[in-house]
Parts: sequence; C-alpha cells; structure tokens
Amino acid sequence: MTDYQAPADRVEIGARIEALMPRALDELAELVAIPSIADDRIVDPAVHRGAAEWVREAFRAEGIPAELELTPDGTYAVIGHRPAPTGAPTVLLYCHYDVQPILDEHEWLSPPFELTERDGRLYGRGSADCKGNVLAHLTALRALRGDTAADADDAYGVGLILVAEGSEEQGRASLDRYALANPEIFEKADVILIQDSGNAAFGLPTLSVSLRGAVDVIVRIEALEASVHSGQFGGAATDPLAALVSMLATLRDKHGNTTVPGIRADQVWQGLPYGEAEYRTDAGLLEGSQRLGSGTVADHLYARPVITILGIDAPPVVGAVAAVQAKAAAKLNLRVPPGEDPAQMRDALIAHLHAVAPWGVKVETEAGELGYPFMSDTSSPAFKLLEQALTDAYDGVQTVSAGMGGSIPLTTTLAGINPTADIVLLGVPDAESRIHSTNESVHPEEIRRIALGEALFLRRLAAGE
Repeated sequence: MTDYQAPADRVEIGARIEALMPRALDELAELVAIPSIADDRIVDPAVHRGAAEWVREAFRAEGIPAELELTPDGTYAVIGHRPAPTGAPTVLLYCHYDVQPILDEHEWLSPPFELTERDGRLYGRGSADCKGNVLAHLTALRALRGDTAADADDAYGVGLILVAEGSEEQGRASLDRYALANPEIFEKADVILIQDSGNAAFGLPTLSVSLRGAVDVIVRIEALEASVHSGQFGGAATDPLAALVSMLATLRDKHGNTTVPGIRADQVWQGLPYGEAEYRTDAGLLEGSQRLGSGTVADHLYARPVITILGIDAPPVVGAVAAVQAKAAAKLNLRVPPGEDPAQMRDALIAHLHAVAPWGVKVETEAGELGYPFMSDTSSPAFKLLEQALTDAYDGVQTVSAGMGGSIPLTTTLAGINPTADIVLLGVPDAESRIHSTNESVHPEEIRRIALGEALFLRRLAAGE
C-alpha cells in the first residue's frame, strides 16, 4: 500500500528480522533434514528425538530453559518457561517439530528431507508444517532482544512459555494428556499463540478463528475363514471388500454431502468466503472434476462435517490374485465443525456403519482420540493487538480472520485448562504450501513476515499497548 507509513518499531525490528533471515533459513534446512515422523514403524525413535534435542538447544540459546518432557505416547515435547518480569504478561508459544510421512517419494520433485529452493519457494517435508513456524518463533525472539544477552532480565519484557509438540501429526492427543496431568505450566499463560495455521493466501496476513475437531474411526469387515478362489466360490461367497465398498458409499449423497443419520450437515459459514476458482486452483482440481457439496466452499471447509476415507486395507492392484478376500478394513477421518459434539458424531458414525453393513458380515469398529472444535474470541485485546502487528508486518495489508478446516486438538485442551487466556492462531503456510501432501513448501517471505508480526506483538504487549 503506497500510503502506508510504518511505525518506528516496525522499521527497527524489521531491519533486525531482515538481517536474521539467512540464519533462519540455514537452520530451517538443518531441521528439515531430520525426518521427525513420530511413527517408529517409519523412523527410528532416536532420530525423532534428535529433532526434539535440536529444538531444545535452539530455544535454550535464546534464554528459555527448555527440557524434553516425555508424553504418554512415548514422544517428547520440548517445554520451557521463562518467568515474566514483575507485572508483565506471559505468552505461550506453541509449535510442533514432528512431520507427516512423505507419501510417495517418487512424486517429490526434490528429496523430501533436503530443503530445496525453486522459484522462490523452499520445498521439503515440514518446511511449512510446522518447522517453518519453529524458525519464525526463534527469529522473532532474536529480533525482539536485539543485542541484549539472552539471559538478561530485560531481554524480552514478557514471560515466555515454549511448547513444541512431538506427535501432533499422529493425532494421538498425547500432549493433551500430558497437559491435563501437568496443568501448572499451562495455567501461567495470559496469551497463547498457536503457530500451526496459516495465511489464506500468499501475502495476506490471516488469523484463524475456528478449527474443526476430529476423530478417526477404523472399520473392519470379516465374512470368511480365509480368502477363496473367485472362480470356484465367487458370486455366492460373502465378499467383505464389496461389503465395505457399499458401506463407504453411504457416507455421502450424489452431490458429496455427508449423509449419516445423527450428523448435521447444513451449517453455513458466516466469515471470510473462499472463492470457487481460487479453491479449484489451490486444491489442484483437475479439469472436469466437480467440487463436492451443495453449499459454498467455506461452508464445507469450516462449518460442516466431512468423513474422509484415509485408507483401505485390500490387496494392491499389482500382485492381486483371483480370490474373494476374507476381510477388509478402512480408516475414516471425521471432521467436527464448531458447535458440534465429537463424541455424539463419532457414535452416530459407528452406529451407521453397523446399520448399513450388508449380507451379515462381521463388523468391528475402533475409534481414536476425540479432538474438539474451537472458536476464537476475536474481541479480545490480544487478538486486536496481534491483528495490528501483522498488518504492520505486511506493510499495511489488512489482517483478515478466516476459518480453518483442520484440527489442533491441543487448542481446546488449553482453553479448558486456562479459560482466561487469549488464544490466537497463525502460521507461515499459505494456500500453495501443500501441507500433508507431496512437494510441501514455504515461502521465506512468510517466515519473515510472521516472525516480524510476532516480535512486534510481543514488544507492544510488554509495553502495555
């Protein structure tokens, strides 16, 4: 914006951030190089712990006495607390250092654990979700203290709590259980910055104001003692795989709307819209493919439930034999919009799966941890202060509030532990980041701007603005 006049603190801290960016990107490459997938079937737990140790040492160097805390699923959260100066507020900085599996390595245009620049973006697993946010936190702290020693009493002006989760992508709610068992550290926060969402578009500062909850359900089908020859027995033998396919087909109508009795699916989103053409581009829809659902894009992403088939246990096409399978299974992911009860929706889905199972097949279901939806208080002073800080960081581009279709279960856990804290969500990904997919990327400008916005927010909060 040509008429934007940057305030003095934005000029000062902005220059510091600019000087710190080469270091931030070098360290992002170091962290991305650690394949921190929290699944010991994929990655040695010692390798995963190495990422936790990297995060711990990096924040210790910034004056936060962080430690590795073992959480119930066997992974480590990095947690540290730097007490506030007398009368000053305390801010909890959240991020996670674990990453999603890489999916098909052959679909990556560069090695997934080697940070690679192409056309101005940096590609690598975790570059955006969420290791770019780890570096944004570190860069903000370094810029905030400037030349002041990290251990000096006046380095930051606010109290700081670091929470870097180690298994967020696995959806096991392990840190949630740790937090509920150890609430004292989380109760100290006046403001909680959940840095695990992102901008609605590149260069558009965005605060996420809603999260869907989530719960995974595994359904297993059996009908035969063992697989049998499809020529000798097929046509009369009960077919578990065909039964599973017919059951999964009942989860949506012909338009793609969710159709499970007991699960409401007609909610309307009242916030920032998501354009049809923009969505098709962002999602990579092929020409001719139809966008699902009868409401708007935003209705379906932010306000309505969806049941996604995450995986099916069945023989792969390559190597398949002429046999009726004895069993089959599917993993379903149910996203729960704000205002709805995930336990009630989980129970409705399970009841539906049993009700629609054909041919007398044996059905077993297994449900994962419940993740609850969340809505921000957009009228809080912290929300308004961060909103303006981001606008300044983006040179006058007005910060917008948007929904987020994803889930961060810890958010609602922290809200329950500390109901008086202001909780705000932001992050470095944008619509081009392809988080959870192949060729994940982050734009370094987003790391710079988010770090700058965070540093401005912390300084202004310390000053009582």
